[in-house]
Amino acid sequence: MKSFIKAISYYLPSNIVNNEKIHNDFPEWPSKKIIEKTGIQNRYVSDLNQTSGDMAIEVAKKLFTEHKIKKSEIDYIILCTQSPDYFLPTTACIVQDKLGLSTSTGAIDINLGCSGFIYGLGLAKGLLVSEQAKNVLLITSETYSKFIHPKDKGNLTIFGDGAAATLISSETGFAEILDFQYGTDGKGAENLIVRNGGLRNFTKLTRASDSNYDSYDPDDFLYLNGQEIFLFTLASVPNLILETINKNKLQKNEISLYILHQANKFMLESLKKKALIENDKFYLHIENCGNTVSSTIPIAIYHAKMENRLTQGHHILLAGFGVGYSWGGTILKII
Repeated sequence: MKSFIKAISYYLPSNIVNNEKIHNDFPEWPSKKIIEKTGIQNRYVSDLNQTSGDMAIEVAKKLFTEHKIKKSEIDYIILCTQSPDYFLPTTACIVQDKLGLSTSTGAIDINLGCSGFIYGLGLAKGLLVSEQAKNVLLITSETYSKFIHPKDKGNLTIFGDGAAATLISSETGFAEILDFQYGTDGKGAENLIVRNGGLRNFTKLTRASDSNYDSYDPDDFLYLNGQEIFLFTLASVPNLILETINKNKLQKNEISLYILHQANKFMLESLKKKALIENDKFYLHIENCGNTVSSTIPIAIYHAKMENRLTQGHHILLAGFGVGYSWGGTILKII
């Protein structure tokens, strides 16, 4: 049985953090330098009390309206987030109820970051192929801004909040989902981590409304070892690209477009160079949303489709990589 991406929508919160705002807060960090290094001009940040679950509900409603999808079509929800509303219950269960979906709908959360969309696609395809479901709603939703210390200009510059909703169907769609290649190396876990908040180091995470940030444990916030993440990416992703192509019994010249996790411009340009990808086959969409973690790939697919970059019969390679370390790739065949 085949599986298809039928529709994609995305949602960004209303609060815009542009480069001028960051420059005002960090005068040593000029707006021009930010755009040159990261490729990002604007990123969107959730309200204090707005959660990943809230954004998941908003983006699902947008999907239903934008693509005229009936709620009754959905028989499974996969919600990918590393910032769930609660330890328990599962945020996907709350989303099912708030959307008014049938109680016969399956619902699970998966905790993955920048590779999460790829893994979610793989799980959704498994549900379809095994005939456990016919239409899977894959939602990626993340509020990394709540993990970032207000004085951490590096992470503030890169990450934006956002959510995407992708309908994966066994019946029809604009892209067939082909085979997957995965990878994991947990030795890199320490290089992108929020140490506190889980049960190993249980604590009440600092709220963004608190003012005396210097008095709090830095382990309450996101830590990113940029150099190690960069080295990991350059070491693993070019191989992932080749392995994904080989897994699908294709040749490199049969790939028409590469849509990778939109981490930042510098990293993506370095990957393009090392993987020997032609400029016209390499897709970028990061300037006006920032790194939205697991939502970067579906947002990029959405815009590539709007720009008529997805041509019938062409093969599109997707690759996600990052926190974990975790990576995965697949290929879409445009219908």
